[in-house]
Formats: sequence, structure tokens, C-alpha cells
Amino acid sequence: MAFWRVENAPSFAHHFAASHGRAWLNCAQQGPLPNAAVRAALEVVEDKARPFRMSDDRYAAVPRELKSRLARLIAARESEIVLGNSASYGLQTIANGLDWRAGDEVLLLRGDFPASTLPWQVLERHGVAIRWLEPRGAAPRPDELAGALGAKTRVFCASWVNSFTGAALDLPALGECCRRRGAWFVVNASQALGALTLDVSRTPVDAVSSCGYKWLCGPYGTGFAWLSPRLLAAVQPTQVNWFAAQQAALAAGPQGGALNHMRDLTVPAEAMGAAALDVFNTANFFNFVPWTAALDTLLDCGPARVAAYDRDLVARLLAALDRDAYRVLSPQPAESAIVVVSHRDPGRNAAIHAALAAARVDISLRENNLRFSPHFCNTGEEMDRAAGELRRLA
Repeated sequence: MAFWRVENAPSFAHHFAASHGRAWLNCAQQGPLPNAAVRAALEVVEDKARPFRMSDDRYAAVPRELKSRLARLIAARESEIVLGNSASYGLQTIANGLDWRAGDEVLLLRGDFPASTLPWQVLERHGVAIRWLEPRGAAPRPDELAGALGAKTRVFCASWVNSFTGAALDLPALGECCRRRGAWFVVNASQALGALTLDVSRTPVDAVSSCGYKWLCGPYGTGFAWLSPRLLAAVQPTQVNWFAAQQAALAAGPQGGALNHMRDLTVPAEAMGAAALDVFNTANFFNFVPWTAALDTLLDCGPARVAAYDRDLVARLLAALDRDAYRVLSPQPAESAIVVVSHRDPGRNAAIHAALAAARVDISLRENNLRFSPHFCNTGEEMDRAAGELRRLA
């Protein structure tokens, strides 16, 4: 059976600190830093203690190297990557940067995570209408989306993987639907990217925004967005990042505009590309340097191999689950690395969650359900242990 493959797969656990008897199965909340990222973080702390080690060239290298890794991860161009501090940053940047007209509509999923919905809801004060799609199943089907998209719908935004159920969107099918109707398809990938793979050169999405601290195993306060060239041309910066302007002027050389003195910096936003949308202070040593190292770990392991490994971890847990005592609330077969289960008596879930923590098995309690979210930091043995604890607590 497929779930036994995890025993024969190359182990990834050596890339992470020893668990000391804890099974961290909660990467949908917070992914652990790989060892390489820990070392990078310690090095930049030492650099900050000795600022003479922080050259001007390193300020430019920090965002450039991070963008190169993120571009490799999703098969994009570095010039299309926007650095942020969360998934919300990218979604807010798009929502605030489009040229809205009274009567325009944004379509959202009822019950989606607030990070995917709140950035658009504030547009109502500008006359933008918010409409809600309520799918009949765990995720909307293309025919449901086609029926919900109207002539004035400019954006459909949704989470790729639902944080509460583990259900995943069919990105190709829904993206093609949006393109036929002329709507931008904006995806929050925070609960997917790193555990699932994405090639934006082949997938009909217009924007992807993600935090960096979950499945991408970076520090808290990290995130990025990718915008397609068409959408990037339509999104106007609402603030000016002088560092991005400086780098654009330096890259353009003498023909790039006045840079005789720093005070003479005059570079139009369109010359900066996606960098014009970057969060301020992209030479973020404490966060972006270790996140780059974490992405190197993921890329070296192979995103497709990691995704297959995560699927096998999930399958192993589900195969060992006591179905007489527990119900699986996530789609089956699993569509992501998030598995949500409930005891047959939901009133016992909170106590089971607390007992698992006492047994050093860390998961989340979400909407009074038990959410497991293993990643390549975990082992098959930890899945067996979690299933065994569930049996004991049943």
C-alpha cells in the first residue's frame, strides 16, 4: 500500500533539530526552522552585533537571493516576485492597487480563512460589491464558479487549501473558468505551498500570495506574492519603497535616471517592476536570510519529493486511524497535508487535544476538531505514535 512507502523514502528528519520526544504535527500553524536556517539566523545575529560585517552589497543581496529561491519554487521570474511579511500583505497590495470602479464585484468563498476575505471586504467603502460563493461540497466545482462569476466580477480570491478542512481547490479548472469570464484568479497558498507543488508558468492563476512560516518553514513575519505580468501591469503601488527605487536606478545604469546623489533619486514606479510593491526594508537580515536558507533546504530535498512524502505521512495516519471511534472530516483520499478528524462524540475533542499535548503529540484544535498537519520534518513512526495515542484516548 502507498502509505508504507514513507518507510523506504529518504529521511528528511536530519534537516531539523531533534524532537526530544515530541511529535510536532502542527505545520499548518507553524513550520519548524530547518537546521540550515537556524545556523543562518545565528550568523546574522552575530553580524548585527558587529555591523562592520554588513556591507552595502549584502543589503542588495538579501532580497535578490530570496526572490531567486521563491521564483525557483513556483517556476516564476524573479522580477515577478513581491516580498512581504505575510499572505495578507500580498492580498492587500493587490486589493489596494487595482483601479476599482463603483459596481465592480469581488467573489469570495463563504467560510474561507479571514486572510483571504478581509482585504477585499474593506473595498465596499469604495462601492465594490462583495459576493459569496457557497459550494455544495468541500470546494467549489468549475460549474459552480462559472455560475457565480458575473459580468462585473473582477476578482475571485480563495485559499488553495482550506485551513479548517484540508480540502484543496482544483486550480487548473477554476483558473480556466476565471479566464473565460475575464476575472482575476487570486490564490492564498499559505496552507499549501511547500506541501504541494505549483508551477505558475503552467497553471492559470493570476496571483499567488503566501506566508513563509508554515509549510515553507521560514521565520514568523515572512511572506511573498507572485503576480502575473498582466496583473502586475494593472496593480499600481500605493506607497514608494526608496530601496527598490535605488536598486532599479543602479540596475539601469546611466540611462536609468538621476542617481548623482541619494537625494536626487527619481525613478518611476513602473521601472521598478514587482519590486515597487515590496514591503519596506527588504534587506531584512533576521527574517529573510534564514528564510532563504530554509527554502534552500526545501529545494535541495526536492519540492515534488517532499509533497509525495507528506502525502504518504497523511495516508499512514489515516490507515492506522480507529474508524470506529473517529470520523475523518477531510476529503478522502486526502487532497493536502492537512487532516481533520473528530471523535464520534465531538464533545470529547477538546479533552483529546489536551491529552495528546500531554503525551507530547502537538496538533491544533480548530472549530472543535482535531487538525493534524505533518510535513517533511516528521517521520512515519510519529504518525504511528499519533494514531496509537488516538486509539488509547478513544
